[in-house]
Amino acid sequence: MKNKNRWLLPEGVEELLPEQAAQLEQLRRELLDMYSSWGYELIIPPFIDYLHSLLTGTGHDLDLQTFKLIDQLSGRLLGLRADMTPQAARIDAHRLQRECPTRLCYLGTVLHTRPDGFAGSRSPMQVGAELFGHAGPESDVEILQLMVETLALTGVDDIYVDLGHVGIYRGLANDAQLDDEQEALLFDALQRKAIPEIDEFLGQLDLSTAQRERLAALATLSGDAKVLERAQTLFRGAGEETRGALDNLAAIARLAVQRLPGLSLHFDLAELRGYRFHTGAVFAAFVADRGQEIARGGRYDDIGRVFGRARPATGFSTDLRSLMQLGSRSWKIRSGVILVPSEGNAALSEKVGSLRAAGEIVVQELPGQGGSFAEMGCDRRLRWNGTEWLIESIN
Repeated sequence: MKNKNRWLLPEGVEELLPEQAAQLEQLRRELLDMYSSWGYELIIPPFIDYLHSLLTGTGHDLDLQTFKLIDQLSGRLLGLRADMTPQAARIDAHRLQRECPTRLCYLGTVLHTRPDGFAGSRSPMQVGAELFGHAGPESDVEILQLMVETLALTGVDDIYVDLGHVGIYRGLANDAQLDDEQEALLFDALQRKAIPEIDEFLGQLDLSTAQRERLAALATLSGDAKVLERAQTLFRGAGEETRGALDNLAAIARLAVQRLPGLSLHFDLAELRGYRFHTGAVFAAFVADRGQEIARGGRYDDIGRVFGRARPATGFSTDLRSLMQLGSRSWKIRSGVILVPSEGNAALSEKVGSLRAAGEIVVQELPGQGGSFAEMGCDRRLRWNGTEWLIESIN
């Protein structure tokens, strides 16, 4: 039985067959070319790294998603990367050390201990971009634009973007002087939008009526741009941190509408994805028939501090394999193969070389090979007419 099952793969781990691999490679090249045209430079971080570097600033969730092992050379704990964002931050802070804004992009496999995303994969092909060194709404919106362009290039249509800001809840929690346990309990209830539970919990705390009302209102502040107007009124008496975060979100929203006029924007002030990692605006892309996000991003300032240099930072990432499944684009994959005989001579070698240089796929017949030419994808062959090698169709 064991021998019969050796073809099985671990759960949540996939392999791509030739046609899928060709499509993925075509998309990879197009995306990297697009990122390059925006000024984003490609980096290739290592697949395995010291664990403390991989988990910098990312909180408990990424720790649970990271495979861990002991380095046999140093005895130190290593991890297989589950997200390339911390590695990009290290490259910006320690290796590049630029004063100007730095734009980096990456594309490669990451590994998760548990399935993640709507595709249920443990080995996503993560693609993303990070912008370091600028703290204004312009850099947040540039990353948002790039995420939308990425989805468009992969053929994902009719998306809407959910936009929030972790600084709003963080500011309200600080105003109310919630301790870590109280903040975590309320955070969990807000994610579930469990309004009766939220009201009951807040009623047990020593808060003013205004503080209680502001925190409770977060669960109801979701919808179109009018949400921001309501929030401005509700949070007028809140602290500077909350009002500053709300103003920042409003500025990002205004700029996003200008640069992406056709984009459907949805606001949710209780959406706090990546709360322990992000420091500002957060956003995620959805399509109508999927309950889970298909791309995500946000601001995560100062993550590079542990690498010796704190910098403002914002970025996004998504799973390229999932987008391929979801997208509706057509593929222009090269087809048609020219078969050449197994004999060898200078004229044949010269002809084969010129055909390959012109973009043709040419394979040489092997002595005694089995199978049919059609199985190999061959639709033409080279034939010697006594003077030169000619291409003819295979009937």
